[in-house]
Amino acid sequence: MSAPDDPHQPPADDHDDSRAAPLRNRDFRALLGYRICTILSYQIVAVTVGWYIYEQTRNPWMLGLIGLAEVLPYFCVAPFAGYLVDQLPRRRLGMAAAAGLAVTPLLLALMVLGTIGGGVWLLYLPIMLTGMVRAFLGPVYNALFARILPRTQYARGASLGSIVFQSALVIGPAIGGALIKPIGIPGVFVLAALLALAVVVFLARMQVSEPPRQPQRDPIFASIAEGARFVFGHQILLGALALDMFAVLFGGAISLAPAFIHDILHYGPEGLGILRGAPALGAVAMGIWLARHPIQHNAGRVLLIAVAGFGACMIGFGLSTLFWLSAFFLLLSGMCDGVSVVMRSTIMQLATPDHMRGRVSSINGLFVGSSNEIGAFYMGSMARLLGLVPAVVFGGFVTMGVVAVTAKKAPKLRRLDLRELH
Repeated sequence: MSAPDDPHQPPADDHDDSRAAPLRNRDFRALLGYRICTILSYQIVAVTVGWYIYEQTRNPWMLGLIGLAEVLPYFCVAPFAGYLVDQLPRRRLGMAAAAGLAVTPLLLALMVLGTIGGGVWLLYLPIMLTGMVRAFLGPVYNALFARILPRTQYARGASLGSIVFQSALVIGPAIGGALIKPIGIPGVFVLAALLALAVVVFLARMQVSEPPRQPQRDPIFASIAEGARFVFGHQILLGALALDMFAVLFGGAISLAPAFIHDILHYGPEGLGILRGAPALGAVAMGIWLARHPIQHNAGRVLLIAVAGFGACMIGFGLSTLFWLSAFFLLLSGMCDGVSVVMRSTIMQLATPDHMRGRVSSINGLFVGSSNEIGAFYMGSMARLLGLVPAVVFGGFVTMGVVAVTAKKAPKLRRLDLRELH
């Protein structure tokens, strides 16, 4: 598909709101390839490095430090990443970020092999590089998404993107956990690097117009502040982002999965892959349903109920001592989270002007993407203070409390009908 003549709209023949319409778009299929390979690479690295570090230290706090090592550079780079996505060719930035994503697992493989010495603590340096690179991945995806699809297809496109995203969250940990024994930890890291390099190929094949360049560019900090003002002045968007952020922050029990596997459920690395993949499997199932039945009416109320259900599932997971029951609670949590992901993505795409997509997406990343890593550090610290089970159960109750506060403080979100944003 060649680039459209009008830089503001996709080709006219893509204005088809049937269920499969986004998948008929070759560039959208390439964008989905970009998304699944980046997530696969990152998830394989996450499950493998988490297993290796806990195996070496037997300290859940060290698992929390993995999240902290990633989120600090992410916070530093994300605002500037969003600005660059709004100013520079988005496809090329994505290719550069994918190449950077491949560097991390290669460095980790050399460290595990002993080629680069320094002990366990040195492993956190490549993880910091991952945080810097990931700051570009989300804004590039969201900006390209809006250039490829017409607005009438945003809801279905977001559902399909969620299916691909969550599928990678299922497959990635499963691959990482299953291959640790057969090919060894260094071999798993090399596989993750190859997946990241495949992203470069997907983006190179994509043909998509770039937004028109502004004749005069605002100073970088003024431009970043403009994006922040937009988000903080939009009650619906801000409420959806804050709800997701605090839910993941306080309910992110999955970061403690290696400790639960070792100390409570007594499974091997293949069990870790199952637990890490269970939430995503539930989200995939929900994403498929939402792609066929997109939510429009009472969207805000459905979002609030879903996040409350996520918190309840975390309580169940924390109290369970049976492996498959724990996996079941994580599966249900993924179904609830799948609703949240699709709703938040759709709200962000519909509410954001095209010239601000990079900056708004970066702020979304600070709210949501970074909350996974901050949540991992929080859960690791709470597990050290309270123990594994009390930390997870407490986090589930706090998540449900966050839902109640959001429902009261953001009435526009509570009453949201997505048709109001079209």
